[in-house]
Amino acid sequence: MKPGIHPAYRTVLFHDTAADVFFLIGSTVDTDRTLAHSDGQTYPYVTLDVSSASHPVYTGQQRKTQSEGRIAGFNKRFASFGPGSKNA
Repeated sequence: MKPGIHPAYRTVLFHDTAADVFFLIGSTVDTDRTLAHSDGQTYPYVTLDVSSASHPVYTGQQRKTQSEGRIAGFNKRFASFGPGSKNA
């Protein structure tokens, strides 16, 4: 390997703010922030919006985004184009 061209690989503290969970993972991410972990050591610190601890696919807590079915939504959207409407 060429010296001086590779980023530094070190242990980094990742914080999932959605689930308030901390992960210690080896990474080359560049950050200026540091935080003291519960083990007493200070690590480079990176915040995350979503990780496997908070993502619905991994947690099994899928959120229902639609309050009605696809057919009901279609009928509601195109009801004015049906028979008996002014646009027919």
